[in-house]
Amino acid sequence: MTAVFTLDWKAWLVEQKDNFPSLDVQRLLDKLPDMNLDQMKRKEQGKALVLECLAEINEMEPDWTYLAARIQLEMMYEESVRNRTQSERYAGFHHLIEILRDEEIYSSSLFNYYSKQEIDELEAAIVPERDRLFTYIGLKTLGDRYLAKSKAGEVFELPQERFMIIAMTLMAEEDHSKRLEWVKESYWALSNLYMTVATPTLANAGKRYGQLSSCFIDTVDDSLQSIYDTNTDVANLSKHGGGIGVYLGKIRSRGSDIRGFKGVSSGVLPWMKQLNNTAVSVDQLGQRQGAVAVYLDVWHKDIFPFLDSRLNNGDERQRTHDLFTGVSIPDVFMEAVENREDWYLFDPHEVRSVMGFSLEDYYDEQRGSGSFRDRYWACVEHPDLSKESVPAIEIMKRIMIGQLETGTPYMFYRDEVNRMNPNSHKGMVYCSNLCTEIMQNQSPTVQEEQYVEAGKIITVQNPGDFVVCNLSSVNLGRAVPAGVLPRLIPIQVRMLDNVINQNSIPVKQAQLTNQSYRGIGLGTFGWAHLLARKKIAWESDEAVDYTKEVYEAIAFYTIQASSELAREKGSYPYFKGSDWETGEFFIKRSFDQDASWNWKQLQQDVAENGMRNGYLMAVAPNSSTSIIAGSTASIDPIFKKFYSEEKKDYKIPVTAPDLNKETYWYYKSAYDINQHTSIKQNAVRQRYVDQSISFNMYVRNTVKAKELLALHVDAWKQGLKTTYYTRSTSSQGEYDECESCSS
Repeated sequence: MTAVFTLDWKAWLVEQKDNFPSLDVQRLLDKLPDMNLDQMKRKEQGKALVLECLAEINEMEPDWTYLAARIQLEMMYEESVRNRTQSERYAGFHHLIEILRDEEIYSSSLFNYYSKQEIDELEAAIVPERDRLFTYIGLKTLGDRYLAKSKAGEVFELPQERFMIIAMTLMAEEDHSKRLEWVKESYWALSNLYMTVATPTLANAGKRYGQLSSCFIDTVDDSLQSIYDTNTDVANLSKHGGGIGVYLGKIRSRGSDIRGFKGVSSGVLPWMKQLNNTAVSVDQLGQRQGAVAVYLDVWHKDIFPFLDSRLNNGDERQRTHDLFTGVSIPDVFMEAVENREDWYLFDPHEVRSVMGFSLEDYYDEQRGSGSFRDRYWACVEHPDLSKESVPAIEIMKRIMIGQLETGTPYMFYRDEVNRMNPNSHKGMVYCSNLCTEIMQNQSPTVQEEQYVEAGKIITVQNPGDFVVCNLSSVNLGRAVPAGVLPRLIPIQVRMLDNVINQNSIPVKQAQLTNQSYRGIGLGTFGWAHLLARKKIAWESDEAVDYTKEVYEAIAFYTIQASSELAREKGSYPYFKGSDWETGEFFIKRSFDQDASWNWKQLQQDVAENGMRNGYLMAVAPNSSTSIIAGSTASIDPIFKKFYSEEKKDYKIPVTAPDLNKETYWYYKSAYDINQHTSIKQNAVRQRYVDQSISFNMYVRNTVKAKELLALHVDAWKQGLKTTYYTRSTSSQGEYDECESCSS
């Protein structure tokens, strides 16, 4: 390796002329005399040069970002070498682990798993040249947020070492004879930016603190104990960097009885206020406030105050501005909206008491008929059950008003979700997570008894299904053109599965659920990037066809990888009776009609080998990790070809990835795209994604109510399971992404 200490910046820049032939580096060299570099310290010189490079970035010369990144890298190399008392960059990997272990940054378990000889072998596998793949904003984001530093904030770990530490952590318990092979394969996938792991894994792997999973979903039972237990669990998960979804639909409505006393219940809103306070006061690893989404059924009597809870006007005592909201919507409600019919609201506690069942525990098994609507109409017609009648379209109007003002509520189409749930033999899905892509079985945890024994208080709980999602994503813009999906996805599934074993979750019922379903969420980002590289217009039929081609391949490889892993390590405990075992998973989606892939053979393999993971695919927002990987977020179109990311000290100019004369016309702003074409693409994508997709809808502030309504009806009819934010030009910038769900 070459020594990192360059003679001076001028000489270094002269060397870069050959590395960046498309840039007029001489233009930067000509500015040096006016920059007074000699009067600055070396780090200040580097920062000044970075700013000059950033000032040169525009739509016609986007590659200045890579020169800025190289300058930033040189500064990182030099600081790391100095702090580690080395002579070269990326030397002394074993020594780095020792230093950060002694600093109580790294976990000592790395030395329990790996010998010095093995660590030295892995150091030899590190490819420093892959640092050159980073854009400036990608490198800056990785360096500021994720690389391991000393407690004083000094640079020690370098980008390729972070990737190797992640690989070592996730493969630590693999069979010893193949472990280093799997570590190197994982490193290959990460370091080439073919994929990213979720933010908690990226930040916490190999370290003493923090957990590795992304998001969680809890179900609150209708009891004071459950409500406050959930608040405690939310606080603990938020403290460790998790985003949380909470289902409130079982809680009795305002005016309901408590122990027979009529009209005394205060409904869901006071408990939302409690969660709101928790989200604000217990932040995510000291970096940002907690992120919590709450969901309520559209038939719940508290639906109107729930929908108003984030609005910027009205009674502040009834507002929870720091919570995100989602509405659980059955097919029969959408039918009532379309037909301009009345809709009925109920108290779930009274339904249980009078009807002997919980309405939220059912769904329509087929479009247009099923258990939910049968029980819904039984509730409507029961003379002893109190109910409120309201035009369905009025509720829909309130939903859309909230969406245009705040971006929420999210839409959760519960019947479609549960019809397509591969593990419906073991439970029910009531809501999604903070970013609307996770669909897994849920149930409340119930405290059964509490007693004193030998001077200690013993609490006995019946654990419910507390959902955990473990995420990572394929970088479509790099991996698909490189043709690496057959190699990439098997190692990615293995990495995700190992997160389940390596993780330490502070909520015990979540740990149990994680082991029972072994749910993972392999997703994607860079869709707009990929379309531009392939020169496919977003609104074309070709884009819809290409969606099928790409996501069918990803689904096939992912299912195949999980089944192969099951043959090696065993199936998840609830495999028997699942749609995977019976073949219903494939039949429901008519996969046998696709001649391009041998789905019938894969169906047989799954039945014989089993499945390692009960849930497999989910497409998350991927805001921060897509920036690190130099691509576009999730399955979204871009906002602009050229924009600036606001930072504390200055703005960072950013262009769409691989922007050039050929790709320029294939990048179209989200607000200029016909959203029905995006829905059509997503309907095709959803067929292959067993969970769901963080799907945003983009509308201008001039959108008419009937136009927005038409989008929602179209999304529902096309079989989307969820829609995420409704992003309007009037409220742009008010949205908050779940950092944890970025993968």
